[in-house]
Amino acid sequence: METLQEVTKHAKQQMRKAVENTKRELATIRSGRATTSLLDTVKVDAYGQQMPLNQVGSVAAPEAQLLTVQPWDKSLLGTIEKAILTADLGLNPSNDGNIIRVPLPPLTEERRKELVKIVRKLAEEGKIAIRHARTEGNSAAKKIEHVSDDEKHRTEGDIQKLHDDAVEQINSIVAAKEAEIMEV
Repeated sequence: METLQEVTKHAKQQMRKAVENTKRELATIRSGRATTSLLDTVKVDAYGQQMPLNQVGSVAAPEAQLLTVQPWDKSLLGTIEKAILTADLGLNPSNDGNIIRVPLPPLTEERRKELVKIVRKLAEEGKIAIRHARTEGNSAAKKIEHVSDDEKHRTEGDIQKLHDDAVEQINSIVAAKEAEIMEV
């Protein structure tokens, strides 16, 4: 049997996961600057299976507009290059036989606005997950027996405060990401 504290703790964990997931998703969205997390979603056909790019080579950002991929196995150069091309990131990699260079083209105003829409969509998905955790927590609190209505009401208030804090975190992450994208 769950207690009100366990219900609150579970809701808090779910909300924290939603915020972390949103943060991770937003990190893969390209702003004007090179960041190694940009290639986190790229999967490479290596050794008979789909592997994340960071498991077949090291990704670095030596310059603001350039990413480099140093494969640990030179035979994967072409495969990695193809994986980056087909990842639908709008990137055009080139390899010199040792290393893959991925120059980042400057973002157009139109593309920046599209990216902001994507950021807002991902943020809304995060907020939906947070609201879901709140609803789940509140309904679990109502089901607990042998607890006064005052305590249940206080728990609902605590869960609402956790919800508000998590939504505020997402809003500040989104504001920072939008500013980063729109910066020319």
